Amino acid sequence: MPDVLTLREAAAFLRLSERALYDLARGRRVPSVQLGGKWLFPRDLLDRWLRAQAGLPGAPAPEPPPILAGSHDPLLDWAVRQSGCGLALRSVGSLDGIAALASGEAMAAAMHLPDPDTGAWNEPAAREAMRGRGVVGITWAWREQGLILPASNPLALASAADLARLGLRVVGRQNRAGSHVLLTHLLTEAGIRLDQIGFLPEPALAEDEVAAAVAEDRADAGFGIRAEASARGLHFVPLVRERFDLVMAHRHFFAPAIQSLLGFARGEAFAARAARMGGYAVEELGRVAFNL
Repeated sequence: MPDVLTLREAAAFLRLSERALYDLARGRRVPSVQLGGKWLFPRDLLDRWLRAQAGLPGAPAPEPPPILAGSHDPLLDWAVRQSGCGLALRSVGSLDGIAALASGEAMAAAMHLPDPDTGAWNEPAAREAMRGRGVVGITWAWREQGLILPASNPLALASAADLARLGLRVVGRQNRAGSHVLLTHLLTEAGIRLDQIGFLPEPALAEDEVAAAVAEDRADAGFGIRAEASARGLHFVPLVRERFDLVMAHRHFFAPAIQSLLGFARGEAFAARAARMGGYAVEELGRVAFNL
């Protein structure tokens, strides 16, 4: 059998119905990944998972696939491609990224989640999701988050509270994206409910989609990072400086794919790229942000 199985092949391998295996995969109860609309199953991980389910002595924990799941970041996208590290990107938002890490569907999670009680970045969310399993948070970059607006800011928007103006078209993010969580926090601080914002019917699923909606006049405003506003010549109002981390199990910090990515990111080409994109501070890249 091939190393990576389709739904049909994996169902035959496990002697399950395709529907039963599909439900297990959707519930994140079996090693799997959805790529291009298809469910794929690494055969060696399935074998280890089956042994673990049977309670065989010494059955090793399944190794996750080399996937970096979580928040979308254009600098990270570029570095993964240019470094040749072998990681596959799965941009599903910060909350789903840490959930994928917890369920063994990803080797690492990219996240930028604020804790409203302590102001800490990412550590409280990682601690809650991983429930005592040892993980480390590695700083990727500090980023500027704020309002993405048409050039010259014709409506003179200056704060998160201004997004509640009557008739304003606002492009939002999916509910489990870090940017949505952060915007919700800012609006709550300003005494504004989400239902007071005129969000577009369909949320943006990545940072560049926010800027595209504003640039194409499908939205009057969005909340996102400076780099995407700069890339399209849009106005940007900085509101928050956030820390963007890569979270992984301790042992996976030493995995060749992770070390290859971090090694590339310490080079001159990466620093130059970050400077050109704007809105990034990468001096702390590679530092341990938290260790659980």
